[in-house]
Amino acid sequence: MPEIELFSWNPDYPLPTRLGPRIPWRRPINNFGDLLGPVIVRAMLKREGLGAQPKMSARLLSVGSVLHFARDGDVVWGSGVNGAVAIESHTARILDVRAVRGPRTRSFLMNRGIIVPEVYGDPALLLPLLMPELLSVPKRYAVTVVPNFNDLRQNPAWRLSPKVLNPSSGLAHCLQRIAASEFVVGSSLHGIIVAEALGIPARLVKSAAESDLKYADYYEATGRADYSAAQTVREATAAGGERSPVFSPDGLMAAFPVDLWQPVQRPSLR
Repeated sequence: MPEIELFSWNPDYPLPTRLGPRIPWRRPINNFGDLLGPVIVRAMLKREGLGAQPKMSARLLSVGSVLHFARDGDVVWGSGVNGAVAIESHTARILDVRAVRGPRTRSFLMNRGIIVPEVYGDPALLLPLLMPELLSVPKRYAVTVVPNFNDLRQNPAWRLSPKVLNPSSGLAHCLQRIAASEFVVGSSLHGIIVAEALGIPARLVKSAAESDLKYADYYEATGRADYSAAQTVREATAAGGERSPVFSPDGLMAAFPVDLWQPVQRPSLR
């Protein structure tokens, strides 16, 4: 029977204690940005009136800087390149690319001989259409700080403020907290993307752990090549939000690979 794998990256890490590496039990990161892909794809299936039954077997990569995990024949819808990953880690030569996160990802793949349409957008930008209930969440937080999970792991100082949202504290919780905020700052790319998708001002704080490529890829795709990342949370808070993204959902939604699934079988009215 055909099966479609909705790829998401969620590795296990040792417990954050001195004895963690010696204990065989591991805990998944559960970084909310990396968990978004399958959730958004399923919401798109529902919106498009598609059933759970695939037409063919396939592997679909969507949200995240995950293209180094791609294998020949995979379908790509909105994924991006991770600038911290060695070029040699990208082994796929034949990909079915429907959309990518931004122009830097497109250039990277085109330089490898892979055909990439000029369709940009992180699928998380579709949240207002797929989860409109997030738009009506009452505002409870003046500022929410969302660090990249690697920044949070490497610099415990991020945890000292009650304004900090742990990006591994659960997908639903993270979406609700961001939606309930009036302003979002931090080094989590999807903290920024989710906030801006919901119309919430946001300002990037430069990550000490991540490559700049993925951030530039997103900002350039949304008409802001001149974006300015703050060096600290205090600086970001004082600067206020970046210019709003320039984004139309039409191209990204039209690029969704509907051809991979069977339409929902409607019961006969006879």
